[in-house]
Amino acid sequence: MFQNFFKSFSPHDVGIDLGTASVLVYIKDRGIVLREPSVVAIDKKSGKLLSVGDEARLMLGRTPGNIVAIRPLRDGVISDYDVTERMLRYFLQKVVGKNLFRRPRVVVCVPSGVTEVEKRSVVEATCEAGARHCYLIEEPIAAAIGAGIDIGKPRGTMVVDVGGGTTDIAVISLGGAVVSHSIKVAGDKFDEAITRFMRRKYNLLVGERTAEDLKINIGSAFPRKEQVFMEVTGRNLISGLPKTVRVGSDEMIEALEEPVQQLLEAVHLVLEKTPPELAADISDSGIIMTGGGALLYGLHRLIQEHTKVPCYVAEDPDSCVAIGTGKALEEISVYAETAVFDYKRGM
Repeated sequence: MFQNFFKSFSPHDVGIDLGTASVLVYIKDRGIVLREPSVVAIDKKSGKLLSVGDEARLMLGRTPGNIVAIRPLRDGVISDYDVTERMLRYFLQKVVGKNLFRRPRVVVCVPSGVTEVEKRSVVEATCEAGARHCYLIEEPIAAAIGAGIDIGKPRGTMVVDVGGGTTDIAVISLGGAVVSHSIKVAGDKFDEAITRFMRRKYNLLVGERTAEDLKINIGSAFPRKEQVFMEVTGRNLISGLPKTVRVGSDEMIEALEEPVQQLLEAVHLVLEKTPPELAADISDSGIIMTGGGALLYGLHRLIQEHTKVPCYVAEDPDSCVAIGTGKALEEISVYAETAVFDYKRGM
């Protein structure tokens, strides 16, 4: 229906992985040109935008009273519309330029479980930020494309995309999601679980960035052959003074037990709802994991042990959704006739 229209995409059309933790921007024929945290720093008195992305992330937990560092997306959806629109405008102008005659058409990824109201919010924010038209693609479908899977075949493929705010699980066949499920348990919930663990076990209050560093450096969902350690400094909740403790990777298994268990249950639920023929395909080809959360040590091994189905981490899992968006852009005439795009008319 939109095949001829899609063929007219210009070189300035872009794909955006609008994530809770980070934003990745893909420009047709150029690849990923921007990868920055989805954080914005604003002066509370004047409302002036002070910094966006990497610079704003450095301010998290370190701002004076008149400056606030905001993450405008929570659990995979927009929590602050105005700030999201300003952040998108900044990123689009950074990669495309401020020339109004080159307003791009934009494909944006959204979690599979978002409502129509949340979809409309993404579309409107993107168009207000300077897009000429906006199209939506569900994250697990984009992730599958980015992982190099031919989603157009009549064969079942299961994708588990563990992002910052949501984990999207889908069984894909013939270009569409046959069964899908989205839970608000992902990287952010891992960080929160680590923060609670440090408070409970060590009476130590650690910040958001410190919890994330623990997750990245020694976070584990499955026992390692050799335990690794990391020194962490925070505020002692009893004395109120700075304190440093040595934390091991085995402790991270305990810290992350609750969110990891919720993720396992969600994977199990999707497999239970999968038609038998597609389940047989998945049993042969395995489960593909994408997203930054897929890099948590041993998570794919734990899923494999739990489901008895082979589980693999895609190459460059953190970029799969953005790459998939870009591939959908570059092969628009192929994907336009499938259920890949949830078409939304822009300005």
